[in-house]
Amino acid sequence: MNLLGTQQAADKLGVSVRRILALIYEGKLAAQQIGREYVIQESALANVTIYGKPGRPKKTDEAEAIEVTRESAPVNAKTKKAKTGAAETKPTAKKRDSKAKGK
Repeated sequence: MNLLGTQQAADKLGVSVRRILALIYEGKLAAQQIGREYVIQESALANVTIYGKPGRPKKTDEAEAIEVTRESAPVNAKTKKAKTGAAETKPTAKKRDSKAKGK
């Protein structure tokens, strides 16, 4: 019976320590907690299936096509925001002074 720490188990499975802890919390990897640390039997690693490759997936052709469409499409919302933003500007110092004198 070989016992491994979380770092050793992560190295054997080719994942991060966080992923090992997630597998333990999800109940997919049998482990025993000793103090603050977990120990894992080496034979328990054989029962774990890791799906996919580590890291963010690469963009596919379809996702790239959607991104290109978004970038090339005209956006009217930006021009509308610019027009409404101009009306909401603060009064200039001259206008403030003339209001203060009028009171």
